[in-house]
Amino acid sequence: MTAAVLGVIGGSGVYDLPGLEEIREERIDSPWGEPSDTLRIGRIGETKVVFLARHGRGHRLSPSGINYRANIDVLKRAGVTDLVALSACGSFRNELHPGLFVLVDQFVDRTHGRASSFFGNGCVAHVAFAHPVGPGLQKRIAAAAEAEDILVHRGGTYVCMEGPQFSTLAESKSYKAQGFDVIGMTNMPEAKLAREAEITYATIAMVTDFDCWHPGHDAVDVAAVIAVARANADRAARLVARLARDFPREREACPAGSDRALDGAILTAPAHRDPGLVAKLDAVAGRMLRS
Repeated sequence: MTAAVLGVIGGSGVYDLPGLEEIREERIDSPWGEPSDTLRIGRIGETKVVFLARHGRGHRLSPSGINYRANIDVLKRAGVTDLVALSACGSFRNELHPGLFVLVDQFVDRTHGRASSFFGNGCVAHVAFAHPVGPGLQKRIAAAAEAEDILVHRGGTYVCMEGPQFSTLAESKSYKAQGFDVIGMTNMPEAKLAREAEITYATIAMVTDFDCWHPGHDAVDVAAVIAVARANADRAARLVARLARDFPREREACPAGSDRALDGAILTAPAHRDPGLVAKLDAVAGRMLRS
């Protein structure tokens, strides 16, 4: 059995993880380039936890400037099996109010120009992605929230826009009309890459605003967003700490198949694979490429 290692990606307002003990900082080299920051590796209870600030400490990186492939690659190299993404988001529903945590289970990708796969010419692979969030991991997050008396809404669709500008009013109304629940700028291609790396992924989407569709909230103000994000950060840290304390010692099989996502996914015959790309895939796909 594989030991469970919990990864946590901190989004806007979350640049550290209080409660992490026996901390060491480690910079892991990646063939995909520079990750957002050094990894903070430690323990919460008996669980090994690896934390990465998505935008870098000091919020140096824009959503479009994040090297998502390097981030997922170094988390995989650090042994992460299950990954929780903390992400600020806007809401398209009155009942999903600022301060609420939404455990989304679907994504719609409206980004462009971001590298969204580890695979490509020379080593082609197609992974199943119908259910991008690990149901078991989401269930554990919901249980931790209940234990900590933190209000969460379970289920919903997160539309990921490119940014860095917020939506136009027409875009916001269009997304709302399509039935999307929340909007953010960072969970794509992050979730896609986690699936390719066979890391089980789940998002805690922390609502900071109503986006600009709302008649009483017709513009998104950065200062207000960050204020709510920082207020959310304390509860997010408490939620993650409870999740970690109750986490299993061994990795659980994922009902969505994220732990075996590469089974049958690589189409390129061994004799026709690009050695350079295969070398870069040593962490992400080594289980399959070495077999």
